[in-house]
Amino acid sequence: MQYSGWPEPGDLVVGKVDEITDFGVFVDLEEYENKRGLAHISEVASGWIKNVRDHVREGQTVVAKVLDVNESSQQIDLSIKDVNEHQHKDKIQEWKNEQKADNWMELALGEDVEDELYGAVANELLGEYETLYDAFEQAAIHGQEALEDTDLDEDELEAIVETARENVSVPYVNVTGYVDLECPTPEGVDVVKDALKAAEGNGEIPPEVELSVSYVGSPEYRIKVRAPDYKTAERELEASADRAKSAIEANGGSGEYHRERREEDE
Repeated sequence: MQYSGWPEPGDLVVGKVDEITDFGVFVDLEEYENKRGLAHISEVASGWIKNVRDHVREGQTVVAKVLDVNESSQQIDLSIKDVNEHQHKDKIQEWKNEQKADNWMELALGEDVEDELYGAVANELLGEYETLYDAFEQAAIHGQEALEDTDLDEDELEAIVETARENVSVPYVNVTGYVDLECPTPEGVDVVKDALKAAEGNGEIPPEVELSVSYVGSPEYRIKVRAPDYKTAERELEASADRAKSAIEANGGSGEYHRERREEDE
């Protein structure tokens, strides 16, 4: 996604070195449409510079600080030397994340999506989150709930969530489901206990997954799963419910899995 406007003085920008001259370096700004900046030789590196090419090369991706912007003369003054290593690393990662998010937008909306639709959806996401990447990351973790305050329609919401959960890697996700367990036999209490042990995995849960089962209200039990990614979490959640159902049904009881909690009787 490229911005059609102008950067502000003090902003960090990502650019590609387009031309090297004796007096400085011209940089094409990757994040801004048709914008080019100049880093004077004194702003390329600290100390005396004998040859600019000792410090940068054509085609190199750099991070620069915006010193001044003159829209009337189409001039953007940059400093490469004023960006430290930590700022450079963080800005490059941010830029790469936004490139990913731009690709995810095309996957969700279609490669031939019209600019007007793309812009409308992007603005809705940016109205809730600082970046498109943040919006997709939260959609991967929390699903449509993360986007409930936007004005996106149902199809757009589903497309974004599905794309996010197929493509976004997040530190962990939490998912919750419910299983109803009932057994009318005299040994019903023990049968339910055995079904709950089965739901918990009997020590066979993958080490990267955390799973717990808790009592909600007869006959409902809550299953919580924490996993590195959404697909793993969903798989382990359903497997837990299936184990509980199989265990209780094998002993004359019944089980039913559902994602949302039953409405309490009023």
